[in-house]
Amino acid sequence: MNRPFRIFCTLFALATVFQIHIQANDSISYRPNIHGVIRGRFEASTVQSDYRFQVRNARVTIDGKIAPVIDYFIQTDFCDRGSIKILDVWARLWATKGLGIQAGQFRMPFGVDPFRAPHNYFFANRSFIGNQICNYRAVGAKVIWQAQSTPLTIEAGAFNPATISDHVSWHNKLAYAAKATYKIHNISLATGFMSVSPDSVRSNIIDGAVTWESGRWRVEGEYMYKHYTHRRHKEAHGYNIYADYHMPIKAGIFNRLSFQGRFDGMTAHSNSIRDKQGQLTTNHPARNRATIGTTISYIRSKNMYLDIRANYEKYFYHSGVNVTPDMGDKAVVELVLRF
Repeated sequence: MNRPFRIFCTLFALATVFQIHIQANDSISYRPNIHGVIRGRFEASTVQSDYRFQVRNARVTIDGKIAPVIDYFIQTDFCDRGSIKILDVWARLWATKGLGIQAGQFRMPFGVDPFRAPHNYFFANRSFIGNQICNYRAVGAKVIWQAQSTPLTIEAGAFNPATISDHVSWHNKLAYAAKATYKIHNISLATGFMSVSPDSVRSNIIDGAVTWESGRWRVEGEYMYKHYTHRRHKEAHGYNIYADYHMPIKAGIFNRLSFQGRFDGMTAHSNSIRDKQGQLTTNHPARNRATIGTTISYIRSKNMYLDIRANYEKYFYHSGVNVTPDMGDKAVVELVLRF
């Protein structure tokens, strides 16, 4: 029995076993929800005294339900530095209470910081683990299990190894990801495993994160380890530690002021895609970064607010690295509108 047939039989058996009970609930709205975020910014590089303006994001999302146990989500970025990108398109069925099946295009279930949407960022630029080491959206399916007696959630899925722009190719291997989160009072714990093969070299990543929230404080630390099979590249390590403190203010329309600090870093990293000679190369050199920032906000509701954010980033490299404006010290001021 070949593997595609075994996968088909497994999915068919799962669909047969699940008892799907859709109960009428007149209190649920079936009208789609439309939200968006706009991020316009100005950057000043101290490497070559260069400047630039960007529309970093102009994302629009549509989500809703067609039944109490069936929901959907669509997300498109209409201006990611000048490009249009279809990011997420998925549908989800809650087969039983606490057990869901999701299929489509979305972020693979792995990591904490990589999962944040632009309107939830604490800093203008993403961490190295979220932007370089683990930045994977894929086409596939996952199972979600939420325990009813304890704050535990487990997600696991299988995906195409190709990029999200390729839905046509056939593959003889898959990508996998799994994530578990658990909350104890004001502490959240997360761990996960991911296995990807965007070219012909498979790389495996493990992750661990701890988040602590108390009053006006939020502190988080996350670590990732990436291993390349057959020793095609030296393993990569990445980490991200940050703190955020916010307080209420009255300054015109603004009603919150917050301060942020972050230290993140990574060792030499490859994106697991071979060069013309068939070898893996280092796409991202080893580096560390210290970021300080402040944000003043007008918050009307959970999904309606404006942030004005100012960050300064200081980079630290080993000798011999040709630092470009994108890779070097910079100041960033951005306006983030959530609607």
